[in-house]
Amino acid sequence: MAAGKSTAAANGAWVVFEDEAGQSMTPPRARTWGRKGSTPVVRVRGRGSGRLSMAGMTCYKPGERSRLIYAIREYRGRKDEPKGFGWKNYRDLVIRARTQLGGPIVLVWDNLRMHLVAPLREFFAANTDWLTVFQLPTSPPTSTPRKGSDPW
Repeated sequence: MAAGKSTAAANGAWVVFEDEAGQSMTPPRARTWGRKGSTPVVRVRGRGSGRLSMAGMTCYKPGERSRLIYAIREYRGRKDEPKGFGWKNYRDLVIRARTQLGGPIVLVWDNLRMHLVAPLREFFAANTDWLTVFQLPTSPPTSTPRKGSDPW
């Protein structure tokens, strides 16, 4: 992360962390304990369907107020409707962040498969004057205990 921090400082850029999450709108089915011989009934009201996805960016720059920029997509289970975010949605979110922040961006995000597609990499390569991208490693680095020491 030190490289991203110094890159942002050298360019007067915003450090932007992006991540996404999704939530099913269908109520969960649950089992629970009950007295022997009587099956407990768990009532669920409403029939939710579909999925809600959100991609968000937290934005930081010294001397500036931190910002949160996000996009929400609802999937209702329709035939030709995409379930989640596509590469164009991520591209548009980065462009919106640049517009709202008004300056260069150092983007830090994970290795989600959609983040690695060719059209998105081409977009990054075409906009290196205001956009620097750092991919987080696929798994966090592990520290190995010193020889003879107890890891617990």
